Amino acid sequence: MNPVGLISMQYARPFTAEHFPLFARMKALGYDFVELLVPEPGELDARETAKALWDAGLGVVLAARVNLQRNLSSAEPDARKGGVDYLRYAVDVAAEMGAEIVGGPLTGNPLVFAGRAPAPVAEDERLARKARCVEGLQAAGAHAAGTGVTLAVEPLNRFESDVLCTTKQAIELLDAVDHPSVQLMLDTFHMAMEEASIAEAILLGGSRLKHFQANENHRGFPGTGSVDWVAVGRALHQVGYRGPVSLEPFRRDDDRFGVPFAQWRPPHEDESDRLAASAAFIKSHLTLTEFRR
Repeated sequence: MNPVGLISMQYARPFTAEHFPLFARMKALGYDFVELLVPEPGELDARETAKALWDAGLGVVLAARVNLQRNLSSAEPDARKGGVDYLRYAVDVAAEMGAEIVGGPLTGNPLVFAGRAPAPVAEDERLARKARCVEGLQAAGAHAAGTGVTLAVEPLNRFESDVLCTTKQAIELLDAVDHPSVQLMLDTFHMAMEEASIAEAILLGGSRLKHFQANENHRGFPGTGSVDWVAVGRALHQVGYRGPVSLEPFRRDDDRFGVPFAQWRPPHEDESDRLAASAAFIKSHLTLTEFRR
C-alpha cells in the first residue's frame, strides 16, 4: 500500500515547532506522513522535528523552495551556485530529519510567483539552460549519493515554469543527468494543464517516478474536480508505483469576483471531515484500481 501524506501548508506557512501538535491530528485523520517545506535556517530543528514525527507515527518527505537566487538554469553564476548549494543543504536536512525524498521544481526559474512573466527563449539559450540544469543536478545528485535521499524533479505548469512543464521534458532531462539519486516527481494539478493524458504521462514516467502528488485540477479536495482517479490509480499500479502520495488541497472559501484563487489561505474552519475523506478516497482508489473484475 502506498503511504498517503498531507502537505503541511494545508495548516500553516511557515510550519514551525509550535505546529508539532498537528502531527497527531494528521495521523488520526488517516495520513501516513507529512510533506514539509525544506525549512529555512532557524525555522525548524531537524532532530526535534524527526522526534516529533516519530512520536506521532508519521513519516516525512521534503519539498524544495527554489527562487531566482537558487536557480540551476540561470545564466548568472551566483544564482546557479546558489541553486546547487541549496539542494545540497536540502539533502543534508532531509538526511538529518529522516526524509528520503526532496521533491519540487529543482531546476529553478520560477515565473509568476517570482514576479517574472514568460518570454521567448532563443534556441542557444534554451540549450544552455538545459546544460546548466544537467550540470547542477549532477552535482546535487553526487552530494545525495550514499545519503539515502533522492532528489525528485517536478514539472510545473506553464505559468510557474518556463524550463520544465511536462513529463516528456522531465524524462529528457533525467536521461541527460543520468544519476540514480535524481529522479521524477509528478503532480496531477500541473499534469491536468499540461499533459494530453495524465495516465499516459504516468506510464511514461515509469520506474523514474519516486514521488506523486494527488491533487485535483482546481487543487481542491480529491474527488471534487475533474481528475479521472480510476485512470490515475490504474496507471500507478501498472508502473508498480509504491512510493509516497501527497495531498495538497488548497482551500477556496471565497468565490467573489476579483478574489485571487492562487492566494494561499490558512484554515478558517475545521476541515477534519474533508481531510479524512480525502485520505480515504485516495487510499481506496489506489487499492481498488488494482482490480478490474
